[in-house]
Amino acid sequence: MSLDNYYHATQRVGFTADALTGDTIADVAIIGGGITGVSAALHLAERGYTVALLEAQDIGWGASGRNGGQVLPGFGASMHKIKQLTGAETAKRLWDMSVEAVDLLHAQVQRFGIPCDPVRGYLHAAIKPRQVRDLQTEQEELASFGAPVGQLLQGADLQARLASPRYLAALEDNISGHIHPYNYTLGLARAAQVAGAKLYANAKVTKVTPGAKIILEAGGHRVTASYLLVAGGAYLNGLEKKLSGYIMPVGTYIMATEPRADVSALIPGNEAVADLNFVLDYFRRSPDNRMLFGGRVSYSTLPPPSLGASMLARALRVFPQLQGAKVEFLWGGNVDITVNRAPHFGRLETNILFAHGFSGHGVALTGLAGKLAAEAIAGQAERFDVFTRIPHGRFPGGRAFRTPALLLATSYFRLRDML
Repeated sequence: MSLDNYYHATQRVGFTADALTGDTIADVAIIGGGITGVSAALHLAERGYTVALLEAQDIGWGASGRNGGQVLPGFGASMHKIKQLTGAETAKRLWDMSVEAVDLLHAQVQRFGIPCDPVRGYLHAAIKPRQVRDLQTEQEELASFGAPVGQLLQGADLQARLASPRYLAALEDNISGHIHPYNYTLGLARAAQVAGAKLYANAKVTKVTPGAKIILEAGGHRVTASYLLVAGGAYLNGLEKKLSGYIMPVGTYIMATEPRADVSALIPGNEAVADLNFVLDYFRRSPDNRMLFGGRVSYSTLPPPSLGASMLARALRVFPQLQGAKVEFLWGGNVDITVNRAPHFGRLETNILFAHGFSGHGVALTGLAGKLAAEAIAGQAERFDVFTRIPHGRFPGGRAFRTPALLLATSYFRLRDML
């Protein structure tokens, strides 16, 4: 499915990864060539560390090069939930750093001239009356964190911004926005490479031996490092047993229509949009006036049958104006969700850090995660450690029964989406 990825077809950043052709030594090794990994590589290289990043596929092959491109502060869990998990003071620090993550993304785009079409503006859309109340609660919650609170759009004001019959209200969000995530990832990777980091593609790590000097085995070669950052996300595939069960890979899917003259009028302000359902729809315009529409989930990670027709039907439910549209691109990939939908940071050993579990909310936060990991490796761990205060548990059921248990647990929320 990744062969039909619109982002790959519109790649504008030239990047050639390094080839791991022998044993090597570095100050820091990184597993995973997504935004977390390449951001960490960049920040570490700029601090003077030698870096060896190991990616099993191509740089940006995973969620970082396939996602909806929606740039958001906050987390997969609501700030109300984060406050319950960590307390008000820690929740406020986490919120502030999530806003910093958005600002960092835009700063890096400008600093390195990354052609990833950054746009500010976002609408959180309500389908049902109870979701309108949820948006009002969110307004109050965000105000309590000192966030700039947008307008709650309804009626004619809403129709002027979102030409859809499906929604009752939408909350304005001027912090959030959208980008071309693959170009952004490659732009950071190129900057890391220029700064001196080695980014190895097609270098799947098959074994990690901890110690004062950590040894990673990949493609018949060894990488020896003093520190390791594990940033494989949904594609870690059980490499680190201590992390097994803390994240669940979940498939999610996106389609892109052909360019259409009417698309710009559907979202005239060019905001990104997502609804409040548990299995949500999220969508935005592309620079060439396609509708990029995401949704559906697969807890088996196998694409649902008749996916293109199903995705187009969902888009037509939101925008009947797209009647007759064609699906030109259709792709998907896995996101790494946690039980509580909050990010999972921590240490496996004093010199082995990990950051994952962004739960579909990582386009901005992954970049900051890489920066915080670099800070921690450099001996300034206070900010990284704020994230480690979020309590986490494993998905129930063990490896064999984890997916059926998750399906059972989420059936309630799917039912709520229909009520």
